[in-house]
Amino acid sequence: MVCQACGGPVTPEVRFCSLCGAQVIAVPPTAAPPQQYAAYPMYAPPMSYTPPVRVQRHLQTLGTLWCVLAVWRVIEGLLGMFFVKVFVFRHWHGDWPDRMGFMPPWMHLLPVIMGFAVAAALFTAFVGWSLLTRRSYGRVLAIVAAVLMLFKMPLGTAVGIYTLWVLLPAASALEYDAMAEPG
Repeated sequence: MVCQACGGPVTPEVRFCSLCGAQVIAVPPTAAPPQQYAAYPMYAPPMSYTPPVRVQRHLQTLGTLWCVLAVWRVIEGLLGMFFVKVFVFRHWHGDWPDRMGFMPPWMHLLPVIMGFAVAAALFTAFVGWSLLTRRSYGRVLAIVAAVLMLFKMPLGTAVGIYTLWVLLPAASALEYDAMAEPG
């Protein structure tokens, strides 16, 4: 032991230092280090960690499906117009008047409905293009479009669920951001 005041040597049974006269305080013995728990084996770390590559594997397919869905929406709109013209008006030529010489009031909505159909097809094609070209806004745009397409049975629902499965998890956001083109 040593004196805390002057640093001189003292014996453990002495209460005062013989050199400086300071009181010697006995230092409590240090606790023994805790025993290691030998009952629990240490597990080896995994050999290698591969991050998920869901987006990388499915992005090309997803973009192609959105483009195919856009083409399908155009065909669907054209078929709809064909059936309206044939079955409602029963002829192909001329303007679209009714047999009585006037147009029913709901017929004024057909250009609006066709405008929405064309806009929806263009939006769907834009989503597919943004995924195929890996635009930075493509993931968010595809998630919004997928939620809207869930109500468009059956093809829209299938593409929407597939899109949400690929792009919605947080790990997919990090992976998409790492591979996205700026702008």
